[in-house]
Parts: sequence; C-alpha cells; structure tokens
Amino acid sequence: MTTHTELPPMRERLLDVGDKKIFVAETGDGPPVLLLHGGGPGASGVANYARNIGQLAKEYRVVVPDLPGYGRSTKGVDGADPFGHLADGIRGVLDRLGLERAHLVGNSYGGACALRLALDTPDRIDRMVLMGPGGIGTTRALPTPGLNSLLNYYSGEGPSRLKLEKFIRDHLVFNAADVPDEVIDARYRDSIDPEVIAAPPLRRPSGPNALRTLWRMDFTRDRRLARLPVPTLVLWGAKDKVNRPEGGRMLADRMPNCDLYLAANTGHWVQYERAELFNRLCADFLAGRR
Repeated sequence: MTTHTELPPMRERLLDVGDKKIFVAETGDGPPVLLLHGGGPGASGVANYARNIGQLAKEYRVVVPDLPGYGRSTKGVDGADPFGHLADGIRGVLDRLGLERAHLVGNSYGGACALRLALDTPDRIDRMVLMGPGGIGTTRALPTPGLNSLLNYYSGEGPSRLKLEKFIRDHLVFNAADVPDEVIDARYRDSIDPEVIAAPPLRRPSGPNALRTLWRMDFTRDRRLARLPVPTLVLWGAKDKVNRPEGGRMLADRMPNCDLYLAANTGHWVQYERAELFNRLCADFLAGRR
C-alpha cells in the first residue's frame, strides 16, 4: 500500500474566468503542468492528487484547479456540453495565468476535460497524461455498474455517506482498504454542499437533446482524434470498474501519438492507488524521457 506524501506549501487563489471563479493551488517551478481531478461526489483538485503533487513539484510548476462545479470553484456545469464547459474553464485558467502552453494531466472527468481542451485548441497543450478518462466508447456499450453508482449518487433517496463509501470502496479502487475513512468523510462533507446538491456537476444527459449530448460526449465519435498531434500517455487500471479498460486500446488505436500503459491490480484511481508508478511515468513522459 502506498502511503500519503506530505503536501508542500501551496499558493492558493481564486481566478476570475468569464462569469465563474475557479480555485487554483500551485507549487514548484519549471514547465507548467495542470492536474485535473475526477468527477466523483466531493472531488477536488488537491485532495485527488495528494500523493503526486510533492513529487511532481520537484521538477514542474504544478497547478491544481478545482474544476468548475467542484470544491471552491463556482458551482454548475452546462449539461448540454459538460466536457466543453470544463475545457473552456480550464483554458480560461491558462489565460489568467499567462500560460500560452502547458502540460495536462487528467483523471476520469478531468481526463475528458483535458482531451476536449486538446482537441479544441491543440496548440495550447505540450504533452498530456490521461488516467481512465471519461467519454471513451460510452455510446458503444452500456454504462458500467461503477459509472451507474456515480451517476445515481444525487438521485433516489439523495446523497449519503453510505452511498459514497460503497462507490469508493466497491467501484473506485481495487483495494478498498487503501482509502482511509477520513478521505470518505471529507468527500462526503463536500458532496452535500447545498450549491452542489442544487446543481450536481456530473449527471446523465436528459431532455430533447440528450442523444446529441451523449454522442458529443463520446470522443471515439470525434474525427479530430485521429489528427490530434499532442503526445499522450494513457494510464488505465486493469481492474477499473468505472470506465472500461478497453477504452485505453480505443484511444491508442485512434490517436497518432498515444502510448498506453495498463496497470495490474489497479482500479479507477491510478494516481492514488499506484502513486509511485504514476509519479515516475508521468514525470518522465512529460519531460520527454520516454
């Protein structure tokens, strides 16, 4: 089991991005890399990358936003085009920080955000690391039990600590004991913020344009993928119960500059479950050492 790494001191600020405020924490010097977190209930940037920030900051300027809809950022995500909404917000973060280009690292929902940002404006991205990204082959198979558990969190009887614990221990990670109770407690507290309950940032598409939204949210339907020049490393847990590991092969088959690494005995949270492996692969790939 990987132990927690102590976080270095981080500079925190709220950036005005359009009509939103996006919270950003950063540390370290060197080439800029943005770490984009997943979309589970109560998720936030620094918490999702607690085992990675310190190591990556030895070589990079590490920028960790709370995605729109999460943490200390403005709540609400455009349900008609959620990936585009997130990508626009993070591109705005690059603009506010004066960064013409940066590396992107994205897990799950954050991976979908990174990939959409790269497809829309590839000239802004140097290299990209995706861990079990969302939106890969989602129109080609039924949702996984893990994804259903995630999407059902705010429906039915509403959010509860039991529902969150079941999602995290049964679906998010391979080894349930790897997630301490205090992580679940903190995420549950954040997940029941009244603003989040009023506008959950991750939900099933609905309404008359739901099919169009679903199609748009499957990157394997996007013809731009075959022309995307950004060097990309895809890391996927072989035991991922949220997003199917087969998605990694779909990306490797379609993207011209895509390396794929399948991590054994690992679930959906590669950067947390296999932190030492992730930190080494990520640092080397972003530096062009592999």
